[in-house]
Amino acid sequence: MNFALIMFVLLVVTGGIGLFDYFWLKERRLPESAEPWWVEYPKSFFPVILVVFLLRSFLVEPFKIPSGSMIPTLLVGDFILVNKNTYGIRLPILNLKIIDINEPKRGEVMVFRYPENPSLDYIKRVVGLPGDKIVYRSKRLWINGKAVKVEPSGEYNYVESGLNFIEAKRFTENLGGHPHPILIQAEVPAVQTGGVRQFPFRGNCVYNEEGFSCTVPAGHYFMLGDNRDSSSDSRYWGFVPQQNIVGKAFMIWWNFDNLKRIGQSVE
Repeated sequence: MNFALIMFVLLVVTGGIGLFDYFWLKERRLPESAEPWWVEYPKSFFPVILVVFLLRSFLVEPFKIPSGSMIPTLLVGDFILVNKNTYGIRLPILNLKIIDINEPKRGEVMVFRYPENPSLDYIKRVVGLPGDKIVYRSKRLWINGKAVKVEPSGEYNYVESGLNFIEAKRFTENLGGHPHPILIQAEVPAVQTGGVRQFPFRGNCVYNEEGFSCTVPAGHYFMLGDNRDSSSDSRYWGFVPQQNIVGKAFMIWWNFDNLKRIGQSVE
């Protein structure tokens, strides 16, 4: 569902009715006559819809985490806020950047439109920038020939959908000065090659039993989930084009199951 498009249509309809009343109907009503309901209600809703549309389009937008691909950074059921102008000002609906501000940096958690279906929003961590060579072999990550620093930090167990109990090792990974937790399941392969699809610039990647290597094309980004072995990410569906960027996740504002998570920053 394209919420921005729905809000824009409502904005046009309610604003149009208000203008029609101001320039045409108002002059033809008797002074003592009340506004008809189909004029009164849209005029009342218009300022509310306008404020929500502007806030969501240019400042912040809320999202709900639907899957465990970013565990333990983000949990299923977390409601997060996304800064819409961290990476530039974009026209709503068209998602066309009109003002450059910042470029995505390695280690940042970013919301973007899923390349295979832009009507869906995905959230992952930025791992590869344009021109980077990403190698993921035997559960270790290399960027441009340099191993990314990781340190073990215990175990992490959780129950995923279907009541499957998952036992994983927790590590602290440092990407571009962004230390963050990741999960590794020793028995799961680094990449399940049967799930790799054909995608634009597929020739930039080489897969084998131990993992893969990819060179990120210009204007694109390589994204991975923190829950490395339970994440559908750039390993399988390819690179995220710059025009698909929505914004940077920065805060958890609600979680019905764990109120302690409210107000936590997204690192």
